[in-house]
Amino acid sequence: MLLWFAGMSLVLTWNVFRDPALDHRLVIAGALLPDLVDGSISGGAGVLHSLIGATGLLVAVMVCTLGRRRLRRRLLALSIGVFFHLVLDGAWAVSGAFWWPLTGWGLGAESLPALERPLWLIVAMEVAGLLALVWAYRRFGLADPQRRQLFVRQGRLDRSVTGAEPPG
Repeated sequence: MLLWFAGMSLVLTWNVFRDPALDHRLVIAGALLPDLVDGSISGGAGVLHSLIGATGLLVAVMVCTLGRRRLRRRLLALSIGVFFHLVLDGAWAVSGAFWWPLTGWGLGAESLPALERPLWLIVAMEVAGLLALVWAYRRFGLADPQRRQLFVRQGRLDRSVTGAEPPG
């Protein structure tokens, strides 16, 4: 599932943070990261599908970026995306992975939640993700080449379209 995580993480990020300067590309990348990493390494729900894995990534970003505010702000978007993945995937329903290591040390035995859903639900979720991307495209004026370029190159949204106040 690609469009579900990409579209919904973008919309959720905007609705929660309302920050046009956040690197929204990294939020989307973070939302895709758990299935990519865990699926490749263990073939199932692994560390990034656990609360401790997502929290560990957040702590690692905070520690590794001490004194580097711009880099921290940028990389926090990746952590935000991983947390959104857990929400959008319903990862808490796979309690063995989500609560790891509290539920035991074994990991990867449970399949990825995204692959356990019936086909009709996967299709419906992908359509919802596509609709979210279309909404974002229109809402943030990405038909305009300059705005689209700002988003593609920096992950930022044009403040004039978002209605967000500049930092003061």
